[in-house]
Amino acid sequence: MFSPVLSMGLAGIQGYMVTVEVDCQRGLPQFDLVGLPDAAVKEARERVRSAARNLGLAWPDSRVLVNLAPADTKKTGPIYDLPILLGLLLASGQCDMDLSGCAFAGELSLDGRLRPVRGALSMVLAARQAGIQRVFLPMENGGEGAAIPGITVHPVATAGEILDHFIRGKQLPAAGELSFPPPPSPPAPDFADVRGQQNAKRAMEVAAAGGHNILLIGPPGTGKSMLAKRLPSILPRLTFQESVETTQVHSAAGVLPHGSSLVETPPFRAPHHTISPAGLAGGGVPPRPGEISLAHNGVLFLDELPEFPKVAMEVLRQPLEDGGITISRSSGRSSFPCRFMLAAAMNPCPCGYFGHPSQPCRCTPTKKAVYLSRISGPLLDRLDIHVEVPPVEYRELTGEEAGETSAAIRQRVEAAREVQRQRYQGTGIPCNARLTPARLREFCVLSPDAQRLMETAFDKLGLSARSYDRLLRVSRTVADLAGEKVIGADAVAEAIQYRNLDRKYWQADVREL
Repeated sequence: MFSPVLSMGLAGIQGYMVTVEVDCQRGLPQFDLVGLPDAAVKEARERVRSAARNLGLAWPDSRVLVNLAPADTKKTGPIYDLPILLGLLLASGQCDMDLSGCAFAGELSLDGRLRPVRGALSMVLAARQAGIQRVFLPMENGGEGAAIPGITVHPVATAGEILDHFIRGKQLPAAGELSFPPPPSPPAPDFADVRGQQNAKRAMEVAAAGGHNILLIGPPGTGKSMLAKRLPSILPRLTFQESVETTQVHSAAGVLPHGSSLVETPPFRAPHHTISPAGLAGGGVPPRPGEISLAHNGVLFLDELPEFPKVAMEVLRQPLEDGGITISRSSGRSSFPCRFMLAAAMNPCPCGYFGHPSQPCRCTPTKKAVYLSRISGPLLDRLDIHVEVPPVEYRELTGEEAGETSAAIRQRVEAAREVQRQRYQGTGIPCNARLTPARLREFCVLSPDAQRLMETAFDKLGLSARSYDRLLRVSRTVADLAGEKVIGADAVAEAIQYRNLDRKYWQADVREL
């Protein structure tokens, strides 16, 4: 007897529909599983057998063939345990259930309980697009399903609950009727804790307001990491679409806490400098999202930037431009979104005291040049804002006056982002940092004084075309924070100030040689 049961699969972070076809025929007892299954899928035979017996069901004494269609797509993970069990019960004639319009996914424990699966949100989206009316998922994945409108998701704890529902008519609550909290996140550090560093705080505000990449340069102990870790606290909350995209990535990577709903706050990722290129960009078999994708719609912080492997740093160049990355393997291709803010921190030299007002630098010009050359010109060009973080003076460090809170800064950032949202409505541009070259002239109108200042800066600083475009985008953000429709000379002057440090450190060091 033949019986099909609908399920779903995961390719990268995209879901797709899978039909689990179960056929029971006379013959010697045998269980075959086809359809390009990986090792985890093949092991479903033993999990399903044990779960069926512990649920009081009989294992068919016949030849069982299970096909996962489409057969030319690699199937990964234990998500097909539940539909295989249901198909087996139908094909062997033990149960009579109407599963039309329903899809199932879940890993079975040996006693019939359901364990959570990766990528549940993407699979629910694929089911809705395919016209499926109801999806049955493990209880811990209910929060992801509850966030998607237009489809009914039933979170269940055991396979027995599904059998009671379809055979005995016992009602199952929908995910929308249950409460699923957002993923827990530690309290965000506040900018009020940072003493002094007014110029660096202003640069962080500009970066947050426009979604710009930022590089912090300064001696050890000046607060570079402290500033970067507080950047998410001044970013706007994620929109619903951004939350869905971010949750898709985290769910597919298996880092979303079980039982939680959508990710609502911008993620913050800070990998160690020993990370591999694959760990940063993503990879593996099958490919999984890397740190740049886990930072999607949030912040990727690279502390001690020159200490990262050069090949890993160069991996960032294309994703910073495109906002996405495609990983190609012999088995296929997987695309992951990675529209993130890059925040990087570094010392100006190996000892850290080049340019320090009181501590002498012990590095030779050659050592400084080698250290700084680890950051390539093209990568440096993609960092919109370069800001120096000098040592904090004693009176600022011990003063009683509290710094401005993150909440106050975030209000100005959100106001600037709202201006950008209205300006770019219908264009697909989320913020100034993503302004396309074709739209620069339309949205970055300079006053006559600003044009003359920009021309002077372009000639004297020897800017590249990419640097010029990024200078315009930063100027647009500074003007938005000031509430100006036309970019004035003051906005351009501030943006130019954020492009000087590469000349101070990199070119100055070359002249010393």
